[in-house]
Amino acid sequence: MGQIVGGFLVPHDPVMFVAPQAPAAAVQERMWGAFGQCARRLAELAPTSVVIVGADHYMLFGTACLPSYLIGTGDVDGPLDAMPGLKRGVIPNSEALATHIAADGHARGFDWAVARALTVDHAIAIPNQLIVQPLREAGHAVGTIPVYLAAGVDPYIRIGRAIEVGRQIRDAVASFDAGERVAVIGSGGISHWVGTAEMGRVNEAFDREILDYAVRGDLAALAALRDDYILAHGGNGGMEIRNWACAMGALEGARGEVIAYEAVPEWVTGLGFVQLHLQ
Repeated sequence: MGQIVGGFLVPHDPVMFVAPQAPAAAVQERMWGAFGQCARRLAELAPTSVVIVGADHYMLFGTACLPSYLIGTGDVDGPLDAMPGLKRGVIPNSEALATHIAADGHARGFDWAVARALTVDHAIAIPNQLIVQPLREAGHAVGTIPVYLAAGVDPYIRIGRAIEVGRQIRDAVASFDAGERVAVIGSGGISHWVGTAEMGRVNEAFDREILDYAVRGDLAALAALRDDYILAHGGNGGMEIRNWACAMGALEGARGEVIAYEAVPEWVTGLGFVQLHLQ
């Protein structure tokens, strides 16, 4: 029998790699340090698998096929969009558990799209490298299970459905034969405007609102957010709060602890880090 042991909500900002020196040195130190703190806290949970929930950025699936939600069940590598400090390579997986999550979902009305081989983008690769990979480097065997939600471009998955997907992941883990210890990472957000005239804008008020929902575990408030409100106040990048909602659904009842937050226009994003603690 598997169990969810904890979770995190983190950004996946590629500009941190492309322009690492752009913000003030103190901001750089706090934000890179927050990833390091998440890695240390993840190590304390001793996971055997980590589910990372990200969003396609129109580079993996694009106009040809945009799945509402997809799980990688076989070979994983990436990122497709390699950049300085984020090189492409093989990502150890948890094939048996990922296959079980998909099969459990299909049996209960969740029509997972399945990738039996998947090259991920930075939405998965950044938290994998900065939070999960340090465990492997310390000698621990940890598999990464990539999950993609339609949270980058429309048609977007409903936030309520993202929460339901998270709950299904939780139930599938609990019904798994092996004694897996599973952490779930929601990757993305918070406010940012991608490829628009407002790129570089950060809305701290919106970010604080979402962080408050995460701290309180308020899934109902998240599910009630309208897309037009998110787009106006959090930007098209703010739609990635679906990934946070999915992780929160997998840890329903958890309380959130804000590890760090910074509005960083130089990195075009409101960067929020939250640990989800099970009661």
